[in-house]
Amino acid sequence: MAKKPGTNPKGEFAFFNVVYEDGSQRSNRRVPAELLGGLDGDEPAKAAIAEQDREIAEKSGKPALEIKSVERVGAKKK
Repeated sequence: MAKKPGTNPKGEFAFFNVVYEDGSQRSNRRVPAELLGGLDGDEPAKAAIAEQDREIAEKSGKPALEIKSVERVGAKKK
C-alpha cells in the first residue's frame, strides 16, 4: 500500500534536480542522506543517481543518459 505524502521522516532523503547531456531534466530525484555530507558534499549524489539511471535503463531496455549536472532542490544559487 502506498504511503501518504509527507510520511517519510525528515532528513532521510535529499532531493536533486538532474540535467542530462541531451538537455532533458528530471526533478526531485531521491538520494539517501547518509551518502551525503563530509568532505565530498553533494558529489556522491551524482554517482547514486547514475546508478539509479543504470538500473532503470536495464529494466526499460533504453540506454542511460549521461548526467551533465546535479543540483540539490532548494539550494541557493551562487
